[in-house]
Amino acid sequence: MTRVVVLAGGVGGAKFTLGVRDALVRRGAPEPTVVVNTGDDLWLSGVRLQPDIDSILYALAGVNDTQRGWGRAGDTERVNEELQAWGAGWPWFTLGDLDLGTHLARTGWLRDGASPTEVLERLSRRWPLGIRMLPMTDTEVDTRVVLDDGRDMHFQEWWTRYRATLEPVRFDNPGIEVAAPAPGIAEAIAAADVVLIAPSNPVVSIGPILRVPGIREALAAASARVIGVSPIIGGRVVRGMADVCLAAIGVETSASAVAGHYGARSAGGLLDAWLIAEEDADAAVSVEGLGMRAVVAPLWMSDVAASAAIVEAALSA
Repeated sequence: MTRVVVLAGGVGGAKFTLGVRDALVRRGAPEPTVVVNTGDDLWLSGVRLQPDIDSILYALAGVNDTQRGWGRAGDTERVNEELQAWGAGWPWFTLGDLDLGTHLARTGWLRDGASPTEVLERLSRRWPLGIRMLPMTDTEVDTRVVLDDGRDMHFQEWWTRYRATLEPVRFDNPGIEVAAPAPGIAEAIAAADVVLIAPSNPVVSIGPILRVPGIREALAAASARVIGVSPIIGGRVVRGMADVCLAAIGVETSASAVAGHYGARSAGGLLDAWLIAEEDADAAVSVEGLGMRAVVAPLWMSDVAASAAIVEAALSA
């Protein structure tokens, strides 16, 4: 049976994870492990927010807001309005009431001494997720964006308030050099048959996971096939501002360039195979030239069935 580990973050990661669960259930495969980016995390109004973890948690539970792409379906904002009246929090960063319930539970457990891994395990008990979720690390390594004018700010401010319109020079994760993979990650990768890199933002969703000391090394040593799915379709990002992030690190917004960014395992990189969209089929030759297998498949995650078909294509690779 196929044992699968997924690296994921963001809305794209949530959609892909739903497809992973669906595809593996139909195969009768063991419950997969999803390693989730925590570089987006932050403290706000005294509570700890974990946007990527919550996006995937809510999606798997079937309680996510599919219209906005984040938060809980049918949520209200009475507490958020009261916070704004007090001049607390960020006026451009909305916290829903149901969402705040999650943040308060998380913060209370953290202050009681639980680790982020233990907190996520508790959160996962509420719904039958069918997936084991792990944070990339138990260390706080929030993402900071350094701008061309010398300023730096939390990633959420740059992304949500300024919509990535301020020119970034680089993305930092202070403290990540002393971080360690969350308990269970190294073991899951070592036991896996396949590791899937979701079509999440390569820079700020997948990048922080790979920067945690020990994770890249575990992937390099794994017997599993490492297969990535391109977040670029037809030379454009599907969602968000990943193109701005890629430009900041000198990577072109193209399926082949992102493949080159990850690199082929045969040449000291990560990937054994790379899924590219039908719209980018012409890039297959250049991807193969990097030393990895190129697989052309439909990559639009229009619904769970479409996402599951992408996962099947990846597993077949």
